[in-house]
Amino acid sequence: VQLQASGGGLVQAGASLRLSCAASTRIFSISTMSWFRQAPGKEREFVSGITWSGGPTHYADSVKGRFTISRDNAKKTVYVQMNSLKPEDTAVYYCAASRWCSTSLCVVDPARYEYWGRGTLVTVSS
Repeated sequence: VQLQASGGGLVQAGASLRLSCAASTRIFSISTMSWFRQAPGKEREFVSGITWSGGPTHYADSVKGRFTISRDNAKKTVYVQMNSLKPEDTAVYYCAASRWCSTSLCVVDPARYEYWGRGTLVTVSS
C-alpha cells in the first residue's frame, strides 16, 4: 500500500487548509486511515482517524471542533479539513493506514499502522 499525502503549505493563523491522502490499493485491505503530525523536537502524535466501513471518526482533543476528517471511497482518498489553524498546529503531517485497527484506543497508537505516507509540511504563522 502506498499513501500519497498532499495539501500542506504556509498559512496565517486562523486560515484553513485541506490535506489529502490517496491510497494506491483497494480499500478493503485497510481498516482505518489516520493523520498524525510531528512538530520539531516532539514525538509523533495522533490527529484524526476514520474507518472505511463507516464507523466513528476519532479526533485528538487539540483539534476537536476545528478539524474534520472525511473519506471518498471511490477515490480511495482521505481528507482532513483544518480550520482555525493555530501556530501550534505547525508540523509535518503524515497519513497512515492500518489493516486491523479500528477502536479508539488502537487508532491513536502509531505502532498499530503498517503503512505510512511521506509527510506534508503545514506551517502556521502568527
